[in-house]
Amino acid sequence: MADLSINFAGIKSPNPFWLASAPPTNCGYQVMRAFDQGWGGAVWKTLGVPIVNVSSRYGSVDYRDSRMAGFNNIELISDRPLSDNLKEIEEVKKYFPDNAVIASLMVETKEEWHQIIKDVENAGSDGIELNFGCPHGMCERGMGSAVGQEPKVLQTIVEWVMEVASIPVIVKLTPNITDVTDPAMAAVRGGADAISLINTIQSIVGVDLNTLAPFPSVDGKGSNGGYCGPAVKPIALNMVKNCAQHPEMNLPISGIGGVENWKDAAEHILLGASSVQVCTAVMHYGFGIIRELLPGLENYMNEKGFNSIEEMSGAALPNVVEWKDLNLKYKVVASIDEVKCIGCQLCYIACEDGAHQAISISANGDRVPQIIDDNCVGCNLCSLVCPVEDCITMERRDDGKLDVSWDDLTQKGEIPTTFDDDRAGGKGHFVPKPEEALKRKK
Repeated sequence: MADLSINFAGIKSPNPFWLASAPPTNCGYQVMRAFDQGWGGAVWKTLGVPIVNVSSRYGSVDYRDSRMAGFNNIELISDRPLSDNLKEIEEVKKYFPDNAVIASLMVETKEEWHQIIKDVENAGSDGIELNFGCPHGMCERGMGSAVGQEPKVLQTIVEWVMEVASIPVIVKLTPNITDVTDPAMAAVRGGADAISLINTIQSIVGVDLNTLAPFPSVDGKGSNGGYCGPAVKPIALNMVKNCAQHPEMNLPISGIGGVENWKDAAEHILLGASSVQVCTAVMHYGFGIIRELLPGLENYMNEKGFNSIEEMSGAALPNVVEWKDLNLKYKVVASIDEVKCIGCQLCYIACEDGAHQAISISANGDRVPQIIDDNCVGCNLCSLVCPVEDCITMERRDDGKLDVSWDDLTQKGEIPTTFDDDRAGGKGHFVPKPEEALKRKK
């Protein structure tokens, strides 16, 4: 039976599911509700010198019937007095001593860092998360992502923190940077105990076409905010992987970004995370999603034979290679199940206009498309646009005996070197003559 409990850099938790520092962790009432429903930990909404938030704070990107596929906020750190937050942290720990409470912090001077660390430790926090990721408002004041984008500054502040911290310290990284491993390694050099990523992505989610103000609008004006939610998961997974694969990165990773169901969490863990943090999904569906997250992940771990989160963490990393190491001899071709096909012809349109003209339509009125095997390059586009589950599948056609990569060809001096080189992959591949475009059915 899989054990979901974790020891993350010395922070113990009954399971790897933590609430990210955000509106769902604004107060002790919310954190207690979450713990009572099964969440393993919570990163408290960022504490610092209280600010004044604006009214109208959130915007979203809706995709067809999906609400909040992407979510944007211009809310800043906690606007509640520090003393109130500290009392509530202490109260939460009395009721839930086995759950992880991590204090997210953001201040400016060395003296402020030293004092607030002592304050949250005295309140009973199990760990500290340094917010070096916020991409709006606070960065204008030299905090948040302004620190995360400057590795030397980040390292200096981490060193300040480590001078006084007696509980584990997590550094939260900004994705608004060319190479996320640069600040990650600065956290290592500064002596941090762990890292978490990603924070939100600087963004504008849209413009009101009537008022011409960005969303969310505040009295006819707008500002860039932080983008999160399901839409950012691919970016988050890649950055988690980049940090986990770095040869000098030996710190635990808390994965954040687009976690809405147990599969999302499993992907973060397989790519190197050993805890996951959730925000947007809770703001959308509430704390009750933990009832799906826990059994879903546990069942998956049991099916795959993972006994613990630690054992599962990073299991997919050996399969993440550079493009140059991929097998050029691997070949798949699309196959259409005529019984399942509904004749929508989306696959034909997509392939004809957006890919490699490898699908044909019968002239006798049959609406079921046909794959032209010799033209199919195995790009997957048709299977991705098909609205019917498993109607179009990709079938392997090579014998599995050859494994030749671009790197292999480079070493042998067999890569294309001229513009018309016969060794190019598309040399001789069928494409219709240009004038055929005027003859084909529109």
